[in-house]
Formats: sequence, C-alpha cells, structure tokens
Amino acid sequence: MGASIADTDPDDDADFAESHEINVTPFIDVILVLLIIFMVAAPLSTVDLPIDLPTSTATPQKKPDKPTYVSIKPDLAVAIGETLVKRVDLVRSLDAMADANKERFIFLRADRAVPYGELMDVLELLRAGGYSRIKLVALEGVPGNAVAPAATDNPKP
Repeated sequence: MGASIADTDPDDDADFAESHEINVTPFIDVILVLLIIFMVAAPLSTVDLPIDLPTSTATPQKKPDKPTYVSIKPDLAVAIGETLVKRVDLVRSLDAMADANKERFIFLRADRAVPYGELMDVLELLRAGGYSRIKLVALEGVPGNAVAPAATDNPKP
C-alpha cells in the first residue's frame, strides 16, 4: 500500500493518506530480467553438434517453432537433437518423443565427410518408419560462388 504526503484536510487524524495507485517499478524490473534471460537462452536453443554442413544457394525457408533435427556426424554416428542414438533405434526414438507425429518435418543434417550411401541409409530408415516429410539442411551459400563440377575421366568430345 502506498502513502503520500499530499495536502490533506488538517482535521484528518491520519498522518499519511493512502494512495491507490499501482507501483509498476517492480513489474518493469521483472520484465527486464525475463528479457535478459530469453536473450541469453535463445542462442543456446539450437542444435550444437559440430557438423561441417555443405553450402546451398537455395532460398532459405522458415523453420517451425520446435524443429526435429537428425544429424549424421563424421564418424557416422546418428543423433536426434544432441542425443546420440543407434540407427536401429532411430525411428523408435522419434516415435517416443513428446511431439510424436509422422507428419512433422524431420531436418536431416549430415557432415560433408559422410558418404552418400550412409545418408541414403538413414533416409531409408526414416521412410520405412513412416517419416516422409524430410528436409535436408545446408549452410546458406553465395549464389555467385557455385562449386564447379569435378573433372571426369571421360572428357566429352
């Protein structure tokens, strides 16, 4: 409860008159602390596995609020988010997640050192498990710096 030393009636017995105004200073302090917490926590909410992603010049698309990342590390270990899982348990682990839904997008990240066959094996596991909405993740590249195709043994005549 607040009080003020305003001009009051001299016959009033109370020394201080009550003020019915809300003090918003503590509320603003709490909001500022929450803002700082969210600003610090936001960069930490991304997947933090060290993977050397290839680049792409495709137009970036909007991510969902809670994306599900499946990552293939350079040593061919598979992870959901930051949790390592065995390949045979990949679909079972995705099904056991809190937001288990076969229609959600799965974002597949693979290190550039991962052989194409290993990437296709994980894609096949996901498809066989009922996950058909899969997006491949790459770093954003500059359109003018496209990588030239490798030379082949059979030159064109």
